[in-house]
Amino acid sequence: MKIGVFDSGIGGLTVLKSLVNSRCFSEIIYYGDTARVPYGVKDKETIIRFSIEAVDFFNRFNIDMLIVACNTVSAYAINAMRKYATYPIVGVIEPGVLSLSNKISDKNKNILIIATKATTKSRIYEKKLHKLGYKNTHSLQTGFFVPLVEEGIFKGKLLNTTFEYYFANTKIPDAIILGCTHFPLIQNEIKKYFHNKPILIHSGDAIIEYLIKKYRLKKVSKKMPKISYFASANPKSIKDSAKIWLK
Repeated sequence: MKIGVFDSGIGGLTVLKSLVNSRCFSEIIYYGDTARVPYGVKDKETIIRFSIEAVDFFNRFNIDMLIVACNTVSAYAINAMRKYATYPIVGVIEPGVLSLSNKISDKNKNILIIATKATTKSRIYEKKLHKLGYKNTHSLQTGFFVPLVEEGIFKGKLLNTTFEYYFANTKIPDAIILGCTHFPLIQNEIKKYFHNKPILIHSGDAIIEYLIKKYRLKKVSKKMPKISYFASANPKSIKDSAKIWLK
């Protein structure tokens, strides 16, 4: 199976890693819209327009499925994208919610969702979690993590200062949904900040769980799939980050 992976920048590499490790795919096409990252500060109409342009990009590759590795796009543009595609398009919101529900059975647990401004504004995670009966959810806009990750800042003083800015008044949660695919690149530091207590839910692990359940995917090979990287600007940055993250 040949699949596409779309993200606003390098954050989708966290999803790509899980897709690669699953060995369920023979070929993966990755596209990051690095010229226009971040998406999380843009209005809904712009997000939809950029996302439809991404579908046009992938239509030339004869893919079997498109994974939208961006929470913001998943929140606002999935339905619009599907109108321009002949293949399934899967976002990361539902997988994240599924993963959380599989790991946290107590509906009274304290769940924190950290995400970009646009994803937080949509309240899509809270709505889906509330439907499942979770009563104690809270969203926090932490969009500044995105440019830090795009700059390759995964630890250190600047990141720690940003943690203090966002989390200083936050009670240690039982679980944190990393509502942006950039955030798993700093997940170890996030967990360390909260004294390694919360369970972290990120889209990469969640989407494999979701795809296996919904599409009954099976391992097709022990070999690494063929991966092609594309970007709207500076594709070298995608490849360099992939070498570090995918090891």
